[in-house]
Amino acid sequence: MSQDYDYDLLTIGGGSGGVRASRMAAQKGARVAVIEEDRVGGTCVLRGCVPKKLLVYASEYASHFDDAAGFGWSVGEHNMDWGKLISTKNAELDRLNGIYNNILSSNGVETIQGRGTLVDAHTVEVNGKHYTAKHILIAVGGWPSMPQIPGIEHAITSNEALDLPELPKSIVIVGGGYIAVEFAGIFAGMGVEVTEIIRADHLLRGFDQDLRTQLENEMTKRGIKIMPHTTIEAIAKNGDHYDLTLGNGDTLQTHCIMYATGRAPKTSGLGLEQAGVKTAKNGAIVVDENFRTNVDSIFAIGDVIDRMALTPVALAEGMALVNYLFGTETKAVDYENIPSAVFSQPPLGIVGLNEQEAIEKYGEVDVYTSGFKAMKHTLSGRDERTFMKLIVDPKTDKVIGAHMMGPDAAEIMQGIGIAMKCGATKAQFDATIGIHPSAAEEFVTMREKRG
Repeated sequence: MSQDYDYDLLTIGGGSGGVRASRMAAQKGARVAVIEEDRVGGTCVLRGCVPKKLLVYASEYASHFDDAAGFGWSVGEHNMDWGKLISTKNAELDRLNGIYNNILSSNGVETIQGRGTLVDAHTVEVNGKHYTAKHILIAVGGWPSMPQIPGIEHAITSNEALDLPELPKSIVIVGGGYIAVEFAGIFAGMGVEVTEIIRADHLLRGFDQDLRTQLENEMTKRGIKIMPHTTIEAIAKNGDHYDLTLGNGDTLQTHCIMYATGRAPKTSGLGLEQAGVKTAKNGAIVVDENFRTNVDSIFAIGDVIDRMALTPVALAEGMALVNYLFGTETKAVDYENIPSAVFSQPPLGIVGLNEQEAIEKYGEVDVYTSGFKAMKHTLSGRDERTFMKLIVDPKTDKVIGAHMMGPDAAEIMQGIGIAMKCGATKAQFDATIGIHPSAAEEFVTMREKRG
């Protein structure tokens, strides 16, 4: 390793991708430091996946209490203590933050507290002090973005939604992406009156159309009001609530307004221009297949490069980068057939192409679908449907898309993702013996092509 610099690798950003890359580089003998202005853990651990899913779990209990009666249980009075939930959630985040700090220190990675800004191709400034490195890695992630409309200062994002001091009586959530959909389910489950406003005609742009409409039906059953083709032009505080001026001139009242209209790479103020690093129009850092920027010594991974904003993808990118810089084997990240989930209520699981994408790529495709009431709800009486879909290339018989809405969709789709990564065919799905009784067995028993 080079002795001409303070470090072999200097990472700006202590999120999942940055921590993984730093730890693995140190294990290969590199001198490594991580610069973090907040707490180590990043979006996923502190402001995203983990706290959000804990709130999803909490919000599901209202339905579980209702379901219990059909199974002979008498459930007494129950109330949501939001303050206690937030306190226990934060205690868990503190525990995870400690684990991340220990991961770095136990592997010999130094942590530098403060905001890092690039000075040149090999130098980063933190709190007025300069640190040099042979390689600099930018892994600062993304941040919620909001439109600049009158009164936008009254709106919250997912960051604040995770730590509200109390539950509002009502909330308007602006946006139709997975974050908006997930928080709509969380607040509805807590008994909040939820309205979701979207500019498009359906939620979850880019997802399979069948999943989009199926989920909208289920969300509506849960009392969530979805307003398509709608925009907000202004927000005004009015006593204990807010008046929202809509694009058609109507007014809507709510006790809380949340924007989940997208996230942008958090590249402002990093000194990228000073160091000569190129960025895209949306601020994302432009990198090649090895995550190298146009400046040879500077690299970037994760949400900041705006390829696929998923924590496991950032982890894979970090591993690939370390192997490229300090290992003997270079292997590019394969972005095809990456399973993902939306922790809506009910949840979604997806891997591969949606039907429209499959048609555009392959022309003719075979589609298999199944919809049913989950076995549990034959006794609970809950009006909820499960939906599954397989998309097959008829020329090769390969399964090129799998989609599910229903309980345990994420758990089931992880296994389907392995099969599709191995190039599984529909015939191989059909030859697989199902687990009975389970929802998952439906994926190996669908025989009838959709007409």
